[in-house]
Amino acid sequence: MEQKRFVTLEEMIARLPPAQQAAINKRSAELINEVETLKQMRKARAMTQKKLAKKLGVGQVAVSKLEGRSDLLLSTLRTYVEAMGGTLDLVVRFPDRQPVKLATIGLEDEEPLIKPARKKAKSVARKPLRKASVKKPIRNTRPRQAAE
Repeated sequence: MEQKRFVTLEEMIARLPPAQQAAINKRSAELINEVETLKQMRKARAMTQKKLAKKLGVGQVAVSKLEGRSDLLLSTLRTYVEAMGGTLDLVVRFPDRQPVKLATIGLEDEEPLIKPARKKAKSVARKPLRKASVKKPIRNTRPRQAAE
């Protein structure tokens, strides 16, 4: 009985015409450079949430929440990207003209969603509270009836 031999992807691609191989290589390079989420981008940079949080001056939970958001301010995204060592470019493309780079959008004009982590408050000796005059509750003065 003859054994079936499996063909690898590389072997299949090698059998294709050179033009088709070039198209496959070009598209695979494009896909490698695409990320769908902030989490994927952070992982591609080999950074942990904890390390990124330290660079941002926030807690790890804040980074986790940010990565879970689907809508955020450009200034927040810019801060996130810059903490990983990158730059954020916003480019607008129209079908009838050259791409336009928006240079100042999202710089310092917006309130960022990433706020610095709160430092734990040191315990401070407090003065004892004075007792306020408290009225005693009114008691029910009716005699209880015995259960039958």
